Amino acid sequence: MSDLTLLGLCGSLRRESTNRKLMRAAAPHFGTARFIEGDLRLPLYDGDLEEAHGVPAEVQRLGDEIRDADAVVIACPEYNKALSGVMKNALDWVSRVKGGVWRDKPVALLSAAAGRAGGERSQFSLRLALNAFRPRVLPGPEVMLADSARQFDAEGRLLDEGAQKLLQELMGDLRRVALEQRQRARSEAA
Repeated sequence: MSDLTLLGLCGSLRRESTNRKLMRAAAPHFGTARFIEGDLRLPLYDGDLEEAHGVPAEVQRLGDEIRDADAVVIACPEYNKALSGVMKNALDWVSRVKGGVWRDKPVALLSAAAGRAGGERSQFSLRLALNAFRPRVLPGPEVMLADSARQFDAEGRLLDEGAQKLLQELMGDLRRVALEQRQRARSEAA
């Protein structure tokens, strides 16, 4: 039994989002771990709100989940040629949480989209947005699911075998990096 924790973040709030389905399809490929889905239903970032009331509890909770996770998998749709506003808002808020919660965190990116590129531009813009936080974003394999509405069965299972193989490789690599990171932290603490 593993004591690893995998946090999943979905840049779409829709319950039946194909990005949420893709994220859930990826999680078992990480191997034995506790899987948590982070909640991105956050207020819009507002510096005045932060100044008056501090970081909202739901933002602090998300920041703590990121900090405590051994690895993070992010599934983000492409909205108007970039990452979703939901994801950008979450990144903006979490950047206000003390302690650099993203620093050196192993992260895998996924995307599902109706178009033929499968969310390629969302992944590009997400990598750019994450860069300032200095996580360890895996370079690939890139998992970009095109024509996503047709890629899942009625129970939400991913049908595409090629995508399943890419998920297996990506999530296996994410697990390996998470275990290496954990071992490095233990060695430094000793």
